[in-house]
Amino acid sequence: MRSEYDEKKFNFVKASKPFFIFSIAITLLGIIFLSIFGLNYGIDFRSGSSVDISISKPITQEQTEQFLSAHNFGEHTLTTAPNRLSIRFKDALSDQQEKQLRADFNEQLDDKASFEVNIVDPDIAREQQNNALIGMAVASLGIVAYITIRFEWRFAIAAVVSLLHDAFIVISLFSIFRLQVNLPFIVAVLTIIGYSTNDTVVIFDRIRENLRFAKVKTAADLAMLVNRSIWQTLTRSINTVITVALGALCLFIFGSESIKLFSLAMIFGLISGAYSSIFIASPLWLVLRRNSNGKKAAKASSAG
Repeated sequence: MRSEYDEKKFNFVKASKPFFIFSIAITLLGIIFLSIFGLNYGIDFRSGSSVDISISKPITQEQTEQFLSAHNFGEHTLTTAPNRLSIRFKDALSDQQEKQLRADFNEQLDDKASFEVNIVDPDIAREQQNNALIGMAVASLGIVAYITIRFEWRFAIAAVVSLLHDAFIVISLFSIFRLQVNLPFIVAVLTIIGYSTNDTVVIFDRIRENLRFAKVKTAADLAMLVNRSIWQTLTRSINTVITVALGALCLFIFGSESIKLFSLAMIFGLISGAYSSIFIASPLWLVLRRNSNGKKAAKASSAG
């Protein structure tokens, strides 16, 4: 089954061990950061108020901080961008405080400023957090069921490990860089899971198709079949990721502040998804297949 053509190609299967080690190391690093620092939850997942102000003239961060301190609106974080200020208050603003903030800001800093205020109480924050986790769990279980029915359980395990790897990489990066986690972030993670599974299924489908016509006699033959299947689908996988990643990059550069973190999560996830589909999912299926065949051979030998 091995050919000179195969020998000249990069062997993804042979190089899988360093990639397994790399992914395990990144996962452990992510666990450490998550256990120490946790996630930087946005207004969607914790109680408080979010105030986004579109300004018509330059206002420095120092000016805004002086304004907020003078009015004692409570503990807050402030981020600035061209023509925009974003303020996150730890406690929810009352109606009176919100009206005072609008009126005083227009009077003292910018009379043409416009406001977008979102308030979340603790019960709603907990409910949204639970619903987000349930949504991710249901999506993962649905993917497991689909791949098990369409392929086999070894493909399903490899695919789930791959998609969990991608989701965890994105979550870890947001924890490490203290990026804000909100509802658009959850949408991005679910979208990433879908794209990652799509790339993985394409490779698995080619492996299954090649298995039908190949004469696999040894473990080396099976490894070469997996490697060849990856190469046969590589161009499609790369083109798909580049196309979507370019769209996400444009949204990140030119989009509004509200979708920048969504776009960034998509970029992280798309890169991780392409990597895991090629270097994690398929070699992991091969390991599971070899182990299964080895146990069958051992049973047959003992029975004889």
